[in-house]
Amino acid sequence: MAKQTVLAILQAAKQQLQMAGQDPELAQYLMLEGNQWRFTELVQHYREALSPIQTQAFQAQLARVCAGEPAQYVLGYAPFYGREFQVTPATLIPRPETEELVEWVLQVVQQPTTAKVIDVGTGSGAIAVTLKKERPTWLVTATDISDAAIAVAQKNAQRLTAQLTWATGDLLAPVTGQRFDVIVSNPPYIDRTEMPEMDTSVKRYEPEQALYAADHGLAFYQRFAQVLTTYLVPTGDFFAEIGYHQGAAVKRIFKQALPDAQVTVKSDINGHDRMIHVHLASKG
Repeated sequence: MAKQTVLAILQAAKQQLQMAGQDPELAQYLMLEGNQWRFTELVQHYREALSPIQTQAFQAQLARVCAGEPAQYVLGYAPFYGREFQVTPATLIPRPETEELVEWVLQVVQQPTTAKVIDVGTGSGAIAVTLKKERPTWLVTATDISDAAIAVAQKNAQRLTAQLTWATGDLLAPVTGQRFDVIVSNPPYIDRTEMPEMDTSVKRYEPEQALYAADHGLAFYQRFAQVLTTYLVPTGDFFAEIGYHQGAAVKRIFKQALPDAQVTVKSDINGHDRMIHVHLASKG
């Protein structure tokens, strides 16, 4: 039997994904990432045949994606801010909206030297590691309540040569007594009543404790609002990702708790409320 070309395998995979109710473009993503090819390299290989080992690996990955498993978990890593991060079911898959949060932090925080920064609920470490790589002089701490997530984040930091401080525990409890120039977080913010609208693969595969929050998804913002003045310096900054419909509610939480603070909601590239920035005003 003649070997199939890369192009033929891709076309068949797209049909298979479509029949399974999955995005057909994931076929190209798996082929590119699985072989560490750029798109131009993929085109150059279109008329060639994959080796039996390559074909077997691709078909195994394709079967898992057709069954609904996120492609990033199948491959074991996901791109974020130009770097690859290992991901496992113990961590959320980093998304482009969170890249926008990182970009906002980098734009607003102009301290060129040793700003003290903490990423709360670090997951794969995507935010913390990226901030450290982009601002090497910053002193970055990363925390998570999950030991398994911290283990993944530490591997990513080691592979990407980012020197961070680590702590395991709930919210800011692991760093009690410390103050930071910047606190950043992508906390759980989904209300469980939204589950019917969520992607099935997210519900089945991504960690629940990183997705859902009480009080209509607002619980973590309420908790942060009560402790920011304890853990931030007097003119410190807090940044967080929020749900697309939560802008007004989250802004109200911080304005009520911190009347003197500057609170700004920012939209993502799609025009949805996605981030909040709280800048404390010095009373001195």
